[in-house]
Amino acid sequence: MYRVVMLAATVIAVLAAAAPALAGNLTNYDGASWYEKYLSVSGAAPQTCNGNTGELGQLAFGNNVDASHECGSQSETSIAINPASSSNVIAGSNEIQRLPMRAMYSKDGGKTFTGVDLPLPPPRTKNGFDFGSDPGIAFDSNGTAYYSYIIVFFSSGGSINGTEMAVARSSDGGATWTPTFFAPQTGEGQFNDKPMITVDTGSAHHDRIYVAWDNATGNSSSTKNGNNVVLSFSDDGGRTFSTPVSVSGPFTGRTGGIGADPYVTGNGDLHVAWQDYAHLVIADAVSHDGGATFSAPRVISLVGGFDLGIAAEAVRRALVYPSCGSFGTSLYCSYANGSDAASSVFVAKSTDGGSTWTSKAMPGNGDQFNQWLAVDSANGSVNVAYYDSGTHGAAATRYTLARSTNGGKTYTATPVANAPTDESCCAPSVNLGNQYGDYEGLAAFGGVVRPVWTDRRQAVIDLGLREEVFTATLTP
Repeated sequence: MYRVVMLAATVIAVLAAAAPALAGNLTNYDGASWYEKYLSVSGAAPQTCNGNTGELGQLAFGNNVDASHECGSQSETSIAINPASSSNVIAGSNEIQRLPMRAMYSKDGGKTFTGVDLPLPPPRTKNGFDFGSDPGIAFDSNGTAYYSYIIVFFSSGGSINGTEMAVARSSDGGATWTPTFFAPQTGEGQFNDKPMITVDTGSAHHDRIYVAWDNATGNSSSTKNGNNVVLSFSDDGGRTFSTPVSVSGPFTGRTGGIGADPYVTGNGDLHVAWQDYAHLVIADAVSHDGGATFSAPRVISLVGGFDLGIAAEAVRRALVYPSCGSFGTSLYCSYANGSDAASSVFVAKSTDGGSTWTSKAMPGNGDQFNQWLAVDSANGSVNVAYYDSGTHGAAATRYTLARSTNGGKTYTATPVANAPTDESCCAPSVNLGNQYGDYEGLAAFGGVVRPVWTDRRQAVIDLGLREEVFTATLTP
């Protein structure tokens, strides 16, 4: 996610991304020492990236699959499993040196992925440009995929001159996408950020698509303006979306909302959780009428800060946000909490519709951050994936899965990444301004768990790649 507070750095990065001088190419293997290993893990003629554009052949390192296998940097991921055809998996990510969003689709159960760009609208002004950011992916019950993202418009000089929401839909498993653009705003004081999408696949609002995001109005640090969490829905397969309604409630003094995550319970209640950074809480509100109105926010947990400057992501800082799901009458929301010195991931549980919550720390002794939660509707397992540095203050991490099969009473954690990644060193091969980004993704369906994460392990560096999108197929 490109946070409002980091727009200046973002504009610089996007301007650099648009410069023709950064256009790269692929060159053939020239005798590097990794030749034999490369052949054994990929089965393809090796290539290396010299720039920010172009792709390699499909890469896999054991059960860790490089879904992006693409030059340049990617980060901030989402993933979903098609309930109508579980061999169809779609992941999405930000492109750091390129303007469009990226989708990576698989039709063989996650063994191989093909990358495609998501549509962008034309610039608002002559000689201007626009980019997409912040992926979220969900399927409806019929197997249509939906991909939410924001559009940010720039003038020719690089000033923000507009923003709007986007949801693209695909009925062919992710190969082609048709966009809907909505909720447009103009001016530097307006900004949509960090959308997330879900689909109600089982209640009275069957296959209703919900998108929640935070809308910045003016200076978010002022006492009169701030970030308002809003929501729109679609009942026509993503072709049109309703007028946004406030989730976080009317402004009373300084307010702040970021990292909204909508989720639907078995009885059709729509919940939205977010971080209220003005009051340093993870909040949750519920709608009993399909997103038309919402309750007053309830507190899931107090948190120690807007973000955490732990060693593994000290440059960008690790954003604090919720990721939630439900099974039966139980609600689950994960979040990171702590300080710059130490960060842990927690899962909060509610059995009274979100009125009260109790939290449990995930196993481990390292800094944990960028978590995502997925509840398997088939068996009720609660799955939480996150980066874990092993010890507090360490820079290298492994993406890790914690899992509960007893309703959140206990969790067992196992590394998913079979090699460490370090985003704290080695510029320019690592994008230190972006590092891991702000969030990663996770899907669970029918006993299969699919995490997705940003990875720049040594084998990736040896190929001339930067931050890559990795995933794995787990059947715990």
